[in-house]
Amino acid sequence: NNSENIVIETNIDDMTPEMLGYVEEKLLELGALDVYRTSIIMKKGRLASNISILVEENKEKIIEEALFKETSTLGFKKYKVGKIRLQRDFIDIQTKYGEIPVKLGIKDGKILKFKPEYDKCKEIAQNENKPLIDIYEEINKYDIEKIWREKNDK
Repeated sequence: NNSENIVIETNIDDMTPEMLGYVEEKLLELGALDVYRTSIIMKKGRLASNISILVEENKEKIIEEALFKETSTLGFKKYKVGKIRLQRDFIDIQTKYGEIPVKLGIKDGKILKFKPEYDKCKEIAQNENKPLIDIYEEINKYDIEKIWREKNDK
């Protein structure tokens, strides 16, 4: 699962963290694959944020327009990057708390990583008045590989 994407970066030193949070949400809504902020120090010791946006080429112009409209930036850098990902699949695990979706990372037909879906685990933790970590640990009791193979044999 290899792909090529664009990274767009800009440095902002005159917007509040709340404003930048709003911009990050907006960029994700517009189709950015990822948005993250890094604290930096610019010339003359000014504290600032470097905003990095990962985007598919077909969403590049929309994101550029949003950056000019929603931020104080006067310009930005952009470059192509390669992206290497594990194959992904999902399974549903029946637990004592109910069904929990689990995301799998697969390479060469083997599960290398798995992660329960956060939103569902959070919902269960709140409803059951249990620590979130207990819900995550419940998933570790199951043979994820076996459940995945059974799903694919159907």
